[in-house]
Amino acid sequence: MNTRILKKIFIAVFFILGIAEASAWGVTGHRVVAEIAENHLTNRAKRKLKKLIGKQKLAYWANWPDNVRNSPEWKNTSTWHYVNIPPQESKEQFIEQLKNNNKPNIYTAIQNVKGVIVDKNTPDADREIYLRFLVHFLGDMMQPMHTGREEDLGGNLIKIQFFKKDTNLHSLWDSGLIDNTKYSYTEFARVLDVKSKEEIQKIQSGSLEDWLYESHQAANQLYASVKPGENYSYDYQEQYKDLLERQLLHAGLRLAKILNEVL
Repeated sequence: MNTRILKKIFIAVFFILGIAEASAWGVTGHRVVAEIAENHLTNRAKRKLKKLIGKQKLAYWANWPDNVRNSPEWKNTSTWHYVNIPPQESKEQFIEQLKNNNKPNIYTAIQNVKGVIVDKNTPDADREIYLRFLVHFLGDMMQPMHTGREEDLGGNLIKIQFFKKDTNLHSLWDSGLIDNTKYSYTEFARVLDVKSKEEIQKIQSGSLEDWLYESHQAANQLYASVKPGENYSYDYQEQYKDLLERQLLHAGLRLAKILNEVL
């Protein structure tokens, strides 16, 4: 059996097992995003949110879509968490590829979920469920490896070490880097959420396509610098500290913008 066939079988097994991509940002990262977003909701959005989820924090539901994606009811949502697009030379080419991608993906999922939430005919119980997806997907969107490449399953097949422990590029960005900061999600949200009003408005500007392209560019940067089999530690953490913090903060602030629009 040749290596090409073996690779196809390996990839197929990953998809069958529902692990083609890991939980973007991991538990802590998604809660950071939700916490930042909740800090920037309008009073109207807060009232609407309370009606849907009661006194519970957004962070409580931030990881729910990952927890249920292999259940019979929600297994069709597994591809909603990411989009695979080959490196593009320009934003225009990226957006063209994004819009012509006929597979269910995070770009179409965010638009569909928003549509369900704003539809006045949607029962509140369903609106609350799709709100959980929206909170999660805005976090997924800004994890660079969720706009990665199909041939390596968004970095899952790029094996590396982090502090001499086996991992892969995707998992490193899901949780390895975040967990190594030793912050709780509330602490991390607090130290990141310090931008001025003008800076926040700039971060929240642009379209969904613009935001995904930003993440795609970050993914290309990570692909270009990684060496399979390499052991990374403090040097890598410091090299990508700013990028990690930017992506988390941008996800939270942009989630706030979307929630203020749909609630």
